[in-house]
Amino acid sequence: MNAQRFTQQNVCRLGLLYALWALMAVSVTPSQAVASEDAWNTGCRRKPTIVLVHGAFADASGWADVIKRLQRQGYTAYAFANPLRSISGDAEYLRYFLGTLTGPIVLVGHSYGGAIITNAATGNANVKALVYIAAYALDEGETISEANTLGGGHSELSEHLILRPFPGGGTTDADAYVDPAFFQELFAADIRDKDAAVAAASQRPAAASVFDEPSGPPAWKAIPSWYMVARDDNAIPPEAERFMARRARARTVEIRSSHVAMISHPEAVTELIFKAVGCR
Repeated sequence: MNAQRFTQQNVCRLGLLYALWALMAVSVTPSQAVASEDAWNTGCRRKPTIVLVHGAFADASGWADVIKRLQRQGYTAYAFANPLRSISGDAEYLRYFLGTLTGPIVLVGHSYGGAIITNAATGNANVKALVYIAAYALDEGETISEANTLGGGHSELSEHLILRPFPGGGTTDADAYVDPAFFQELFAADIRDKDAAVAAASQRPAAASVFDEPSGPPAWKAIPSWYMVARDDNAIPPEAERFMARRARARTVEIRSSHVAMISHPEAVTELIFKAVGCR
């Protein structure tokens, strides 16, 4: 009788232990809960559209290797043609482009493109994440020239610009190009010499006025952000990149890269985009 009672009691205890174990197995730990919140596109039921925004002295072709990797994973990606005329005007241009898309969007900006996504995404409920690749995550009222000094950094880029007039620029504005003699050193030190020479020859200028135009309300205050710091960047000081990333409370990675990380390290850039998406 005692033996029978002992067996029954232990069976009950074992049943309770198994039930507790099963509950623990499906419970979500705090870290998992954060990851779950980040994975807003749970289970990839609908993959977001990835919109890639290039910066000054470059064009949309710089995203080519990133786009190939995104497309292999089944994502729709667009490399937006940034006009490079003004922060407010370029952001409005992007805002109109985004208005033609349906469903969730992840915005990725490189360099000056970061200033544009910061402004264009404000108030757009479809934009679920911002990804900054060695980019300007400006605060309201801040200029690019001011941002270059954040964290005690210093950029020599402005000292090696060639200015050329353009129609309507008058005496107050001009097209700014990086002097080809300094382009690789400042912009693309870790890509092949011949590729850097082609990039220098084919660079698209930005209006010089963009560097001193105050930015609008930043989208990163409301939209989750990711940031890639390029440690060997000679265009935007890495110290400034770290400062902007911290201020935006961005999930941040650092790599040994020149300013053009999407060209020299497309796999790392794509991986950061995947992290922002939250699924593959």
